[in-house]
Amino acid sequence: MKIGVMKEIKPSEYRVAAIPSAVAELVRRGNEVFVEHDAGKGSGFSDDDYREAGAVVEADAAKIWNSVDLVYKVKEIFPEEYKYLRKDMIVFTYIHSNAHLDQTEALLKSGCTSIAYEDISDDRGQWPLLSPMSELAGKGGFLAALHFQQTVNGGPGRLLANVCGAPAPVVTIIGCGHSGMGAAELASSFGCQVNILDINYNAMLEAKEILPKNVSFLFSNRTNLLKCLKETDVLINCILWPKTRKDHLVYREDLKLMKPGSMIVDVACDDEGALETCRSTTHTDPVYYEEGIMHYCVDNIPSAFAQTASTTLSNATLPFAEAIASKGVEKALKDDKHLRRGLTTYDGKLTLLETAEKYNIPFVSPDDLVKEF
Repeated sequence: MKIGVMKEIKPSEYRVAAIPSAVAELVRRGNEVFVEHDAGKGSGFSDDDYREAGAVVEADAAKIWNSVDLVYKVKEIFPEEYKYLRKDMIVFTYIHSNAHLDQTEALLKSGCTSIAYEDISDDRGQWPLLSPMSELAGKGGFLAALHFQQTVNGGPGRLLANVCGAPAPVVTIIGCGHSGMGAAELASSFGCQVNILDINYNAMLEAKEILPKNVSFLFSNRTNLLKCLKETDVLINCILWPKTRKDHLVYREDLKLMKPGSMIVDVACDDEGALETCRSTTHTDPVYYEEGIMHYCVDNIPSAFAQTASTTLSNATLPFAEAIASKGVEKALKDDKHLRRGLTTYDGKLTLLETAEKYNIPFVSPDDLVKEF
């Protein structure tokens, strides 16, 4: 199969879908891999690294788009790239179709097969292609708070660490998943008093066995949340909010309970999602204020740690890319229910239920679809 590894065009996006060692594996299995010039530069991988791995490095992005069978990316398809979509193409990347209606329509119109990293599942009911980035996002979210709490960066001058003679800062984390655990690991190791809110008691019990004693676990209800808001220095939201919900966990009026100089970090970056006042920001313009509270809501935090992020993402996605390339996409989908869970569009049909429900687009079950293969 001909596989194209593209350079990302999203501003401040430095990750690459396949690192050189992954390309070498794909080539070893008989595939032709075309890597766009400088695709790995932001992650510390040169064109020569890819050539040594057996790839063809191509400066003309259009040439790659128009010649490959499988497009291997990190971020969603942008409007500038819609013209390249075609029926006999497979797109393998983070898609987030329920957040990008125009992209969904372009994928459907083209008739291409698109598979979203974020929706591929595993036997434990988890999201193995999302979790590596979630951990990085959680840790990066805490590091961002550490940065923006500094006086020179617009904060109150509070060091998020346990310093002799000063009270330990309080960090409240909503969600005990991979992002929440990543944030808690760093915050607790710095000596902060950490509160974690979740509704999954078993998840909190498991986390309690791993994290140190300066981490407290609270059931996520309105009473506990408001109590935490009053005492916290940094609130880090790490839960995804269903796109169809109109309510919130933290409302605008709740921000008035927070201390002066406190801060909100929204790792999930769902606009008006779990946090009503959240709107996505970028690495070049990362913060804004609502009700006097600084908000950091960068929607691609892992890109700040591009080499680590690219390595972990490539490791996670490679087995699925190999299966698609060796079996063909239809057999790969038929053989693997977890890969099938990630199918977003096929031959002009929408196969992701939550997107269909949000935009009132007809839905075709991927399980029913593969019976026709």
